[in-house]
Amino acid sequence: MEKVNLDDGFDSFDERWSPRVAAELNGQAVKFAKLDGEFVWHHHDDADELFLVRSGRLRIEFREAEDVVLDDGELLVVPAGVEHRPVAETETEVLLFEPTETTNTGNVESERTESDLERL
Repeated sequence: MEKVNLDDGFDSFDERWSPRVAAELNGQAVKFAKLDGEFVWHHHDDADELFLVRSGRLRIEFREAEDVVLDDGELLVVPAGVEHRPVAETETEVLLFEPTETTNTGNVESERTESDLERL
C-alpha cells in the first residue's frame, strides 16, 4: 500500500499527452495526465475509459454524439468502442481510469502512442 498525493504526482512531470501510472487495482490503472490542445481520434475496442478533470477544461468530441465539456471536478465514462477525441481547451490535468494494458491512442498507432508508461 502506497499513498499518492495528487499535487506531488502532477508536479512530478510536465509532458503533455503522456500519462503516468499512479496506482493499479483489480486490473485497472489510475493514470495522471496533463493535456493541452487536440488529441487523436480513437476508440478502445474492449475498454471503457473514465476521464476525471482535476483542473482545466476538457472537451470530448464524438463522431456520433454531442460533444461533452468537463470542468474541474467533473467526470465522464466513454464506453468501449465509442470513437472520441479529447481536446483540452486550456492546460488540463486529468485522472484516467482504464484497464492496465489500455494504450492511450486505442485502435490508432501514432506519434502520441505511449505503450510503456512511467510510474509516478
